[in-house]
Amino acid sequence: MNAFANLPQFPWMSLLIMMPLCGALLCLLHGKRTNDCRGLALATALATFGVALYLFVCHGQGSERWLLYEDVNWIPAYGIRYVLAMDGIALLMVLLTAFMQISAVLLAWRVERQVGSFFALLLLLESGLMGIFLAYDLVLFYLFWEVALIPMFFLISVWGGEQRRRAALKFFLYTLVGSLCMLVAIIALYQINGAQTGTYTFVIGDLLKTHLTAAQEGGLFAGFLAAFVVQSPLVPFHTWLTDALTEAPAAGSLDLTGLLLKTGIYGLIRVAFPLFPNATADFLPILGILALVGLFHAAWSAYHQDDIKRLLAYSSISHLGLVVLGLAAWQLTAWEGSILLMVTHGITTGALFVLVALIRERTGTRSMQELGGLWGQAPCLAALFLLFSLASLGLPGLANFAGEILVLLGTFQEHPVWAVVALLGVVFAAAYMLRLVQGVIWGPAKIERSLPDLTMREWLMLLPMAILVVWLGLYPAPFLAPLHGAVATLLAGGLP
Repeated sequence: MNAFANLPQFPWMSLLIMMPLCGALLCLLHGKRTNDCRGLALATALATFGVALYLFVCHGQGSERWLLYEDVNWIPAYGIRYVLAMDGIALLMVLLTAFMQISAVLLAWRVERQVGSFFALLLLLESGLMGIFLAYDLVLFYLFWEVALIPMFFLISVWGGEQRRRAALKFFLYTLVGSLCMLVAIIALYQINGAQTGTYTFVIGDLLKTHLTAAQEGGLFAGFLAAFVVQSPLVPFHTWLTDALTEAPAAGSLDLTGLLLKTGIYGLIRVAFPLFPNATADFLPILGILALVGLFHAAWSAYHQDDIKRLLAYSSISHLGLVVLGLAAWQLTAWEGSILLMVTHGITTGALFVLVALIRERTGTRSMQELGGLWGQAPCLAALFLLFSLASLGLPGLANFAGEILVLLGTFQEHPVWAVVALLGVVFAAAYMLRLVQGVIWGPAKIERSLPDLTMREWLMLLPMAILVVWLGLYPAPFLAPLHGAVATLLAGGLP
């Protein structure tokens, strides 16, 4: 590890994982003292974001392959190491996770039932997400993958809506099958590499050197793909998401759409593509077609929804289809656009889920047939709803536009037909988002009573996201800078 000798020795990445975990334990210990739990959860989320922001400021302009690296011998008998690694891609995902979790905690502030357990699960979910984005050992990656899924299952099944148990069971079955396929592939790759080299290891950097036959590579790639495609989610493996997002509590929906959905795409980038380059090359055309099908199918389905949450769920599937299309193009600009779009989608759609929760609190409904006229009743809430809706449809000058235009430009260089078809899908996005805006904030008010506008807590949730949406739309360069070196190395097939 001489290449990392000059990197800071303080275990910043371990701190990012352990702080939410310790906060979760403290919330469980103070479970009966609800105000203490709320304060502990918020303090933990703020402290974690402080560390992530510090790392972004210090390393956000770095061009090295790895910005930070931690390697500790964990279970030597089985070659399992505690290896964490942060490049520019992981740095952005860590920053997004820490930032969005503050809003999730504030959104859950009014939870009344089992408050300690609720905040403990939120923080445990954050710890798992941090681990997924930082793990560079496959056992560690799988461990954190499961740590992130388990809290979401309980958040949906205990605090969700009327159909919560059905939605939670569907979420569990889909993700369980994918996770088990990935586990089998991890063990098989470990055995093959150990038989070839005499050294048994789960470290991704070492496994990159494994020599695989075409059949072995295809089978192992399929095992990882089963987990990552479900989590992405690509059509036709997306049906669990609409139920999960609709029935999840507000904070759970925010974390699911803003953060957890990104783990499947991140797994493709960090694990599947580098480990199996030949199988990846064969699969990219299929991946591009699936992405386009998902883009159109989800956009069409979103347009016909009445429940705002279901509309936004299909919107997420459509947007992530564009993200995956950029990866399938296998081009530097398209990849950078896809990763930036993951970040901006997390903020814009996450903010819309926050606003839907606030509208439901005030009106008791999420149906567009029963809403309307919000602009005259709660102008600040309506103005922010309009801002984030316009950002979601890709209006120039707002967050999603920068990522979308980079994806389309990069894809056009490699696959012009894909780019032209995807552009038509973006037009569909404008159609369903404008229908959403028309149905919620304009027209005659169907609820004849005064509605309270945004409170201080709600401003604290939404104003930072609104500032970021404008910043990322006008000047995304600071968020693109960390990506150049990492993306170029991955596309070139370089070893870390």
